[in-house]
Amino acid sequence: QVQLVESGGNLVQPGGSLRLSCAASINIFSIKALGWYRQAPGKERELVARITSDGSTNYADSVKGRFTISRDNAKNTVYLQMNSLKPEDTAVYYCNIVDKWNSGYWGQGTQVTVSS
Repeated sequence: QVQLVESGGNLVQPGGSLRLSCAASINIFSIKALGWYRQAPGKERELVARITSDGSTNYADSVKGRFTISRDNAKNTVYLQMNSLKPEDTAVYYCNIVDKWNSGYWGQGTQVTVSS
């Protein structure tokens, strides 16, 4: 069973930064795509950022220019660097992977709260 362990969520003031990490118990080269999603109270889960095995990335319009997704192949870890955070970024952030057999896995989520 693949496990994803997220960390890095916290309370931060508007304009601040956080870096989320997601460590996967699977060789990163078996992964077709890694993504970060978020779910705010009363809202549906939405894609924030995604990176594929060939390094292609895509971002939600609301985070373009502020968030950066990256990966460390040696550590089987994917990161989400979040800058210029806004109150509307407040949500539970989830890591997701799709392996090369098209099976999907979710992390347990990490809370990000942006508030003064």
